[in-house]
Amino acid sequence: MAEPARCGWALGSPAMTVYHDKEWGVPVHDDAVLFEFITLEGAQAGLSWQTVLNKRERYRTVFAGFDPARVARFTPKKIETILADAGVIRHRGKIESTVSNARAILAIAKEFGSFDAYLWSFIGGKPLVERPKTMAQVPASTPLAEALSKDLRKRGLRFVGPTIVYSFMQAVGLVNDHLTSCFRAR
Repeated sequence: MAEPARCGWALGSPAMTVYHDKEWGVPVHDDAVLFEFITLEGAQAGLSWQTVLNKRERYRTVFAGFDPARVARFTPKKIETILADAGVIRHRGKIESTVSNARAILAIAKEFGSFDAYLWSFIGGKPLVERPKTMAQVPASTPLAEALSKDLRKRGLRFVGPTIVYSFMQAVGLVNDHLTSCFRAR
C-alpha cells in the first residue's frame, strides 16, 4: 500500500512524520499540553523543530509534565539545574521564560477559566481552516497571530513573537494549514 500524501516538511525523519500524522493541527484543549507547545515553540526559535522533538521527552521531565502550577514555583536554583542539563536547549532566556510564562498562564487561566478558553476565544472556538496548495502559500505569521502575540506579551509571556505564535497556532490546531494534497487536510 502506498504511503499517504503529506505536507512536505513532515518527510524529514520518522519522528517528524509521526508528529505530523498524530499531533500537528489537532485541536488541543488541555492547558498543560498548550503550555508544552508554547514552551517548545519558543525553545525552537533559531533552531529546527527536529532538534526540539529530539529533546521533547527530557523537557517533559524537567518541566514537571508541563504542569504550570508546578513550573511556576521553580526557584532560581532549579533553573540553574535545568541549565546544566544537556537534554534541553540550554538558553537562559528560554528556560527562565518557561517559568515566568507558567505564572502568566496561571493568571490567564484565573481570568478566563482556563488558558484553553483564552486562546480559543481569539478564533471563536473553532479552528481556522486554510486551504494552502503549496508550502509557499502557508504564511509565517498572520494579523491574528500578531494580535495574539501582542496580547500574550502584554500579559507577561516571553518568546511569543508573531512567528512563534503562528507556529503554535498551527501545532495546537487553532489553524489547520495542512496542504490540500495532505491526507490530514480534512
